[in-house]
Amino acid sequence: MSDISPVDPNIDLYGFLGIIRCPGGTIRRLPGPATPASSDPRNPLHLSKDISINQHKGTWARIYVPREAFDSSPDTKLPVIVYFHGGGFIVGNVSTPLFDDLHSELTIRIPAVIISVDYCLAPEHRLPAAYNDCLEALYTIKDSNDEWLEKYADLSKCFLMGTSAGGNIAYHGGLLAAACVDDLKPLEIKGLILHHPFFGGTRRTDSELRMANDKVIPLCATDFMWELSLPIGADRDHEFSNPMMGINPQLFELIKALGWKILVIGCAGDPLIDRQIELVKKLEENGASVKGKFDEGGYHGYGYVNPTANAITMVVKEFVLSSITFFFFFFFFLLL
Repeated sequence: MSDISPVDPNIDLYGFLGIIRCPGGTIRRLPGPATPASSDPRNPLHLSKDISINQHKGTWARIYVPREAFDSSPDTKLPVIVYFHGGGFIVGNVSTPLFDDLHSELTIRIPAVIISVDYCLAPEHRLPAAYNDCLEALYTIKDSNDEWLEKYADLSKCFLMGTSAGGNIAYHGGLLAAACVDDLKPLEIKGLILHHPFFGGTRRTDSELRMANDKVIPLCATDFMWELSLPIGADRDHEFSNPMMGINPQLFELIKALGWKILVIGCAGDPLIDRQIELVKKLEENGASVKGKFDEGGYHGYGYVNPTANAITMVVKEFVLSSITFFFFFFFFLLL
């Protein structure tokens, strides 16, 4: 298949992404609306607050706890979802209203403690910076003496989740974490949730060609995002972009032994669906416990806009609760 992007000459890619090019290869991100954390105890649904991950780098996270947890038995703790937002590795942050809405819904509907991580962005911090930020966030969480985490979070029931570029981070960050599970205890990862994960490659897929001029992520825009986020000199077949190039059977034997479950959520209206399906098939071949949930219609990132109107929260809830149940019976039978 052709490696040529059908670029609309009228598209200003910097403007499309909401960024301005600056001298020296840096960019300036246009300001947008932001939702502040709210720890007002009168909030009937959930409370949230921000914690620092790395003051030097400016990375941080927002913790969401359902309001009902504050009125529950102190012995009742909730599963934890460590979440990574989308934005092509280039834009967005935890306080972006679309992301905040999804965090709130997941917190309330599962219910769970959501920890949404604000990682360093490209091109100032090219990959694997975001993956390293993911791992650093996990270490910070497991060592934290934050009152909310100590009271309400069951770190032994932890999931990594992300949307789009965040799904890519959850995948690659999860692979890093698999190699140091003992060091991360008492935090124990039970699964990965990849929501419309952002992957690429130099060889075009049928879905990419068919939806090359998609209004949400046209092919020229995805190429541009990879150009700004991959290591200097790397092409889209680098394993950060194309996971088919980095499949390590030994690593997936470890993931299989750990009992991790992987959920990949996508839809037919996403130009990246072929790559997501390909990943599911490859993981199955390598013995991973993986499930693909691919819906008709939709668009890339479907689930951010009015999450109460679609099924993403219920899909994630079912996966989280079934994974926890799976581990209970798994260890029960080991003891027999």
